[in-house]
Amino acid sequence: MLVAGAGTGGTITGIARKLKEKIPTVKVVGVDPYGSILALPASLNQTEITGYQVEGIGYDFIPSVLDRSSKVVDKWMKSEDKPGFIMARRLIREEGLLCGGSSGTAVAAAVEAAKELGPGQRCVVVLPDSIRNYMTKHLNDDWMIDNGFMHANEAEEDKHWWSNETVASLGLQSPVTISPSVKLEKAIGLLKEHGFDMLPVVDEAGEILGVVTEGHLMSLLAQGKVALQDAVDKALFKGFKTVDVSTSLGSLSKLFDRDHFVLVANSQQYVSGDGAKTRKIVFGVVTRIDLIHFIASRQQ
Repeated sequence: MLVAGAGTGGTITGIARKLKEKIPTVKVVGVDPYGSILALPASLNQTEITGYQVEGIGYDFIPSVLDRSSKVVDKWMKSEDKPGFIMARRLIREEGLLCGGSSGTAVAAAVEAAKELGPGQRCVVVLPDSIRNYMTKHLNDDWMIDNGFMHANEAEEDKHWWSNETVASLGLQSPVTISPSVKLEKAIGLLKEHGFDMLPVVDEAGEILGVVTEGHLMSLLAQGKVALQDAVDKALFKGFKTVDVSTSLGSLSKLFDRDHFVLVANSQQYVSGDGAKTRKIVFGVVTRIDLIHFIASRQQ
């Protein structure tokens, strides 16, 4: 088995063609990040993820060099940033391989793909990048924490008495939520009425679709991209972070270095005609002032 990421496609196409010429039974697995459209069948690319942090693999168009056909690539696997960056750090720490994010992504995918192999079969993984261009990315703990790829380590959390407390300690109330079909004019009225600067947008089942924020609304309205009579789903903001009630306040405080609010969500399993799925249900909204109030109230 050969596992390799796909970018412009030269590496996986060239190596796969030659290997299949010499070893016709070899299985080639292509790795493509969510947010990219290189994988086949096209249904694999259907996702709400619109971007990815890993570099060197994935595209929003099909490069002419890449041969995606089953004659070259037997199977495609979609990848996420978090497992790839965590694996890259592990390869550096445990194997001494100073590799980048796309290498970590390929190995993370290979670990799963290799489960299909039998005794005596081998899995070869292409590690295409080095650590050189990642010194401020996955090598940096703060960057990993800010992007939700890891929690604040224990040494960092032990600096403050409150760091190991959890989000559940904040005693959050159920938030006001709105439907995606509500008109923007009504949403603005709710923001003003309750003194909020954002509102979670949920579907009929309570699953989080996005948020509507003052800043994002102001930008869209000023540019004429939306009108007051448009539905909220035309002004959804999806660049927010989510945590659960077990997240430590130390980790939460790191998120507030960049974000002024964080959604608290619970994962819920449900079964429909399409099978079992996991959805995120909004539990609360936590802001910097919530954390400040908690710390101040305990110190009095």
